[in-house]
Amino acid sequence: MLVQDRTLPKSPKSQIRTSSHRFSDSKSLDFSTWVRDNLFKIVTVLLLIATIAALSFLRNFTDTASLIQSKSQEHSPNAIPLPVINWNSIQPIADKSSVYSRFRSEKWIVVSVDRYPTDSLKKLVKIKGWQVLAIGNSRTPKNWNLKGAIFLSLDMQANLGFRVLDFLPYDSYVRKSCGYLFAIQHGAKKIFDADDRGDVIGDDLGKHFDVELVGEGARQETILQYSHENPNRTIVNPYVHFGQRSVWPRGLPLENVGEISHEEFYTEVFGGKQFIQQGISNGLPDVDSVFYFTRKPSLEAFDIRFDDRAPKVALPQGMMVPVNSFNTIYQSSAFWALMLPVSVSTMASDVLRGFWGQRLLWEIGGYVVVYPPTVHRYDKIEAYPFSEEKDLHVNVGRLIKFLVSWRSNKHRFFEKVLELSHSMAEEGFWTERDVKFTAAWLQDLIAVGYQQPRLMSLELDRPRASIGHGDRKEFVPRKLPSVHLGVEETGTVSYEIGNLIRWRKNFGNVVLIMFCSGPVERTALEWRLLYGRIFKTVIILSEQKNEDLAVEAGQLEQVYRHLPKIFSRYTSAEGFLFLQDDTILNYWNLLQADKNKLWITDKVSKSWSTVSPNGKSDWYSKQAEMVKEVVSTMPVHFQVNYKEAIRSDQSLIICSSELFYIPQHLAADFVDLVNLVGNVQLHYKVAIPMFFVSMDSPHNFDSVFSTMVYKRKPPTNSSTFYSAQAPAVHPWNVSSEQDFIKLIRIMAEGDPLLMELF
Repeated sequence: MLVQDRTLPKSPKSQIRTSSHRFSDSKSLDFSTWVRDNLFKIVTVLLLIATIAALSFLRNFTDTASLIQSKSQEHSPNAIPLPVINWNSIQPIADKSSVYSRFRSEKWIVVSVDRYPTDSLKKLVKIKGWQVLAIGNSRTPKNWNLKGAIFLSLDMQANLGFRVLDFLPYDSYVRKSCGYLFAIQHGAKKIFDADDRGDVIGDDLGKHFDVELVGEGARQETILQYSHENPNRTIVNPYVHFGQRSVWPRGLPLENVGEISHEEFYTEVFGGKQFIQQGISNGLPDVDSVFYFTRKPSLEAFDIRFDDRAPKVALPQGMMVPVNSFNTIYQSSAFWALMLPVSVSTMASDVLRGFWGQRLLWEIGGYVVVYPPTVHRYDKIEAYPFSEEKDLHVNVGRLIKFLVSWRSNKHRFFEKVLELSHSMAEEGFWTERDVKFTAAWLQDLIAVGYQQPRLMSLELDRPRASIGHGDRKEFVPRKLPSVHLGVEETGTVSYEIGNLIRWRKNFGNVVLIMFCSGPVERTALEWRLLYGRIFKTVIILSEQKNEDLAVEAGQLEQVYRHLPKIFSRYTSAEGFLFLQDDTILNYWNLLQADKNKLWITDKVSKSWSTVSPNGKSDWYSKQAEMVKEVVSTMPVHFQVNYKEAIRSDQSLIICSSELFYIPQHLAADFVDLVNLVGNVQLHYKVAIPMFFVSMDSPHNFDSVFSTMVYKRKPPTNSSTFYSAQAPAVHPWNVSSEQDFIKLIRIMAEGDPLLMELF
């Protein structure tokens, strides 16, 4: 109708004629004339049809899009959305509520307080040129006060207007995130992240730290840097560089604690971009609960000293170091990296922050530098239980690998920051809560006036320059005395470390496959801690899969079926050593064994025996029949070997198979034999010895296990049963951390450094 209303009006004469003659005179039915006379009607109808078609199409398109989205959600029920931020519409946040609204300072010390001011904190407020900011929580005394310090109670924090406050727990030191924003809002250019039980050595943060990076106070110098020659080396223990090779920092993967040799050589880097500066702490350094609880038998305070004359050392891109929240300086270019995640345990928060921040630091051309002792922290004879750190120990190695391989195509730095937080949540390193927290943190940074850094090209993606002889810099760390279980080190430690290096060199390319029948949640990490120092890697199998502890599912009765998959994952390994958790391996007695031969307990009479199924239970008869079935399908070389070893068809080899070794060159044969078994339900105590004698003659087996201590039942006195001179000891029960510590103290007879590392 609207189209008709828009037509030109007819002449009055025509209108009158039409009204007086309802039936007009007949006209020619010529088609062109009809089209001309009805053109407006035709156009109207066509437009209506087109409109209806368009509406129908849009409706179907919307339904289809909804269906696609629904299907997508069905496939990704736990998908974590990436927050969308309009960076240009963030409104400034000014301090209008506190009495410090007009106060400005460039250098801040931020601490969390949950008790009355300590002597160390009272010393911090006297450091010239630095402003102390104390952040309260729900445990802080209501009347907390310290002259010279700014104290932000929970009530004062709530009035600051920061977005992050919606995410911060009330009873945790991670509320320091609010304090960082307050300091930035009030002019901060450097922030010293500290705690209230450390004394700054010499009361001068500039004694070792590079407080100034530019200007008159800056040190214009090159800095020693770890070599990037090995691209697979992604984590280092900085304590070795500063003279304490037997101590490791909280956050170091436990499989790396055995890497105690000093650097073959270093390189150098120009100073000026050490935006994160990690200090070493004398007294009680930053150590984990594994170290803390297994290093001393009594309530005796630590007083560990590091080399204050060792040079500071930088980390190249691709290599990381644990960074903590109580002895670290952040320059303004790295203020974004101060965010303490809220969805992980407090013992993991600053460590995860440190690795997350280091990866992003590479995007702006910055790096971390570790400094000689800057603080003396006092041991209060208290530490978190191991269970509080278990997820940290499990995930940190995987996190480092993930971070080094992570890449982003975003064009703004804060977009990369948010994307990495999102990727870490998707990988399970923290939760969606920290993705939202990151979005709030970044918006708050902009709101308090922080300018995000400019992106730089990532050096990791460039071809690495070869390190010439002239570029190599040498530094040999001092070997300072340390305390382990209350016993001072002596000169023999060099010999002991030499042994550890020899063992690692010998077995560093051998994969240890361990089957745990005991509770893996209590022992899996401990076994990795013990054997991970020696072997290439430790694969743990158990009846119950545990992804958090990286324990793979396996059935002991047919454990051989799980080995081919492991073989395929480590094609460059020299060999594979299988071990059950009821058997202790004295690795120091295996150096003489030939890694090109098969090892098994064929010379241990109580472990290996040949029996006749006749007169035995049905189980033996059924197993014997299954062996005959498999042997009949063997290729000639397997069958000949087997029948030479087993002269009678009526004989059956039984081996307890707690311990055996397969060299790489025979791994394919083992896989072929497993495939020959197929669906036959052959027990592992029958299958393993059958495989071994089929692969090679028993005369060619290495007899390294022939002198192992082997009993069928555990003795009443395990301490006298154990022998450090035997290659292995069976049986031995480890079902708790206490059992593990007891075992370590006994094994230290053969490996004294266990007293240092456990």
